[in-house]
Amino acid sequence: MVKPEQLRNGKKLHISEMLGYGILLLFALSSVAVLVYFIGSIASRGLSSISWTFLTEVPRVGMTEGGIMPAIVGTIYVSLLTLAVSVPLGVGSAIYINEFSSQGLFNRIIRLSIRNIAGVPSIVFGLFGLGLFVAGMKLGQSLLAAAFTLGLMTYPVIVTTAEEALKAVPQSFRDGALALGATRWQAVRHQVLPAAIPGMATGAILGLGRAAGETAPILLTGAAYFLPRLPQGVTDQFMALPYHLFILATQHNQISVVRPLAYGTALVLLALVLLLNGAAIAIRLYYRKSKQW
Repeated sequence: MVKPEQLRNGKKLHISEMLGYGILLLFALSSVAVLVYFIGSIASRGLSSISWTFLTEVPRVGMTEGGIMPAIVGTIYVSLLTLAVSVPLGVGSAIYINEFSSQGLFNRIIRLSIRNIAGVPSIVFGLFGLGLFVAGMKLGQSLLAAAFTLGLMTYPVIVTTAEEALKAVPQSFRDGALALGATRWQAVRHQVLPAAIPGMATGAILGLGRAAGETAPILLTGAAYFLPRLPQGVTDQFMALPYHLFILATQHNQISVVRPLAYGTALVLLALVLLLNGAAIAIRLYYRKSKQW
């Protein structure tokens, strides 16, 4: 027989549970509402500037006319180069830390260093890239110098997510391969890595979004204020949407004239980041379906 005290306690527990669920739901909906308002505010002010000319022509007359095509192409170039730098470096580090290194003092120092790198402000990465890649390695202000700088900045995100993806792979994958006579590297290469690719793609998505939207690092390492042409190689300077937006919004001598163009540029940058992230998400889903375990 259920006692009255047990009924009261159960009712209180149910009320507390519903209250906690409601608070969490409110927080989640608030976050979504802020995002929708943010995107809607930019879209309502920037849609009037979006046209075929705006997307496909070079800027003219001090960026008050023409389009932002060089900035779009430059952003895509530097983002893809950043992934080419950071993904092999980050994934390789994660494989070593999780699969091959002993879990001792040296391993803890590596993890602590990665966390410290993640907390460094982006402008410090820009100064580091200016000193090492632009001046020290004689790369000059270029796509390559900017990609190396952004690659170092996104490196901690990719290492962390790649390591978590490797940890999520069942130990039986490794044990089964080793029991059949495979070496440790063969077990990692053929069994662990394919299963961890969806999680690693998440790190690449996060790194890609951060790289595409950064201004301070590229400001010092390769982005040009006004360059009405496309980069011809990795050693050329380039225009980029974040830096272009920064100039239009804060530094232009006719801010009131170019303000609609600034909102249009912000809208294109958001759309580009969503497009790149969508492509990465599609890759992740493909591997998740083909490598289910």
